[in-house]
Amino acid sequence: MKFSVGEKVSLQVPLPYLKTADSISILRPPDLVSLDEVGIIIGIRQNDLLEVKFRRGNFLIPSERLKTLDEDG
Repeated sequence: MKFSVGEKVSLQVPLPYLKTADSISILRPPDLVSLDEVGIIIGIRQNDLLEVKFRRGNFLIPSERLKTLDEDG
């Protein structure tokens, strides 16, 4: 699935941990982002990693773990 910057997404499945998108990445607990929370793609990295801005921070999420949301949410 192709994603683009600015697209709204949410998690498809829970993750075992979240990896921050900082210059020095830190592993964070998975409960910082719920499955129904909407995030915005702010960057696309190699190996199908997407930088997604959620309410509690920016995280690197594999693209296969995300789903796009339509205009209605």
